[in-house]
Amino acid sequence: MAKKNEPKVNLVEVLKEVMDAKNMDDSVIEGALKQALISAARKYLHIDKKIEVDIDKETNEIHVFLRVEVVDDYPDYDPNMTAEEVEEMDEGYMLVAEAQEYNEDAQPGDFLEMEVPTTSFGRQAIQTAKQLLTQQIRDAERMKIMNTYKDRIGSMISGEVLRLEGRNVIVSLGKQTEAMIPPREQIGHERLQQGQSVKAVIARVEESAKNGAQVVLSRASGDFLKELFRQEVPEIYEGSVEIKGVAREPGYRAKIAVYSRDEKIDPVGACVGMKGARVQTIVRELGNERIDIVQWNPDIQTFITRALSPANVVMLNEVPGTSRVVVVINDDNLAQAIGKNGQNVKLASQLVERDLDVFGEKEWSEKDADAKAQVLAPRAHELRHSAVSKAESLFANTEKQGEEG
Repeated sequence: MAKKNEPKVNLVEVLKEVMDAKNMDDSVIEGALKQALISAARKYLHIDKKIEVDIDKETNEIHVFLRVEVVDDYPDYDPNMTAEEVEEMDEGYMLVAEAQEYNEDAQPGDFLEMEVPTTSFGRQAIQTAKQLLTQQIRDAERMKIMNTYKDRIGSMISGEVLRLEGRNVIVSLGKQTEAMIPPREQIGHERLQQGQSVKAVIARVEESAKNGAQVVLSRASGDFLKELFRQEVPEIYEGSVEIKGVAREPGYRAKIAVYSRDEKIDPVGACVGMKGARVQTIVRELGNERIDIVQWNPDIQTFITRALSPANVVMLNEVPGTSRVVVVINDDNLAQAIGKNGQNVKLASQLVERDLDVFGEKEWSEKDADAKAQVLAPRAHELRHSAVSKAESLFANTEKQGEEG
């Protein structure tokens, strides 16, 4: 019971203050409020019995009741019941001696109903209820965020920069939902400012000790580049032009492979737009990131040649049993093919999903037959990798067949 010298505090009003600060569905708030009041009432009465909460939605009045059946002894329980089910069943009963402390006329078979005065709850009970309500609302908010955004991973979203927390950018998505762009998901040289409108894709939704659930956004991913092209190029949005692959070094350079399902549509031209208008809009959004648009081809050698364009490819040779391709480039274009710090050949390798081993024409011609054979021969680590990949593929196919069978 509350101590006599404690000031009277209306628990309901305290909890309503907590609820008013949250933007949650009424049903969620009501459930959380009931659980908080039940917890406080049990603490106040020092009993672990059935407590019910009645909420009058018309008058906003809230009443808390102890409601139990008076018994001589607890009834037998089904041995198949769980401990939780047994505990819940026992909460609905009270032994005669204990019931008579509240009503001296209580007899077995009676139903004891007593209103619990919420204005008499002690500070400890109120604090417990407040903490429980806050935690339940936080859990509900976490689930709401998870359910709202988990199915939208990879899709574009717009928001406003609220603040910077260290190197993290905090973005408002509206309706009191905040998202974060961590450093690794930002465009390297970009500096977003408070109040700035920003586009990004939803990268993932994480559990967070601080916020319950954290929506993580990305401007550095390949998905962000894909979504920008979907927004700017109607042929991609409508499906007549397909994005086959993306490789990026955010803020510096990117390659995107596109393919047209309609022979009458030039996929590269559709992405570039009239006088380059479409691609330039994307370039500006990415802080002047250079974008190479490559026409995809199912023939890997043709695809590689296009990915390295405008460099002049003299020879292509796939190394058997590996993902490596030896590429010989005209010396006049060699530096262009490799790019600054190897950037161009690295992105081309990612785009075509091959390890491109690039040589200049002169360097290649100066190699003797044995040296060329050595370059074109599978390396030990490549063979090991190939064997592991084949084993994994075989295992996956066997599992799939087993599931289908």
